[in-house]
Amino acid sequence: MRNIIKPLLAQSIGIGVVFNNYGEVLIDQRLDGGLLGGLWEFPGGKQELGEDIEETIVRELREEMAIEVEVGELLISLEHRYNKKRLYFVVHLCSLISGVPEPLESQQCRWVKPNQLVEYSFPSANAKIISALNKYLEKDKFIDFS
Repeated sequence: MRNIIKPLLAQSIGIGVVFNNYGEVLIDQRLDGGLLGGLWEFPGGKQELGEDIEETIVRELREEMAIEVEVGELLISLEHRYNKKRLYFVVHLCSLISGVPEPLESQQCRWVKPNQLVEYSFPSANAKIISALNKYLEKDKFIDFS
C-alpha cells in the first residue's frame, strides 16, 4: 500500500498594521475559545476568492473592527505552517481613515505605541511582523501622521 501525502491547505491572510495620528498601532485580543485564544494580533483575515489582498484588509477591518483604512505599502509577507495548513501572511501598513475601533470579533482592541508591543503576548508568526515593523520605523525616523 502506498502512503499518500495530502497537500497542506493553503490560505492567504491579509493583515493591516494600522496607524493612528499619534503614531500608535492597532492590536486586538483573540477570543479565548478559539485557536490561539487570548493572544494579541494585528487585525486582518482570510482572503476571499476574486479579492486582491488590499481589498481583503479593507473588508476585514470594516467587518471586525468597524473602521475604514487606507492600505499603504507592503511591510512583509511570510509563510507560516500549522499542522494541516500553510498560511501566507501579507502585511500592509495602513492608516485610519474613519471610525473608532470596536472589538466586533475579538475580546478587546487597543492602540499602543510600537515600542509597547513587547508587553503583549502574540502568536509566534507575529514576531516577524513586529521585527519588520521595528526595522521600518528605524529606517524612517520621521513619519508624518497628519
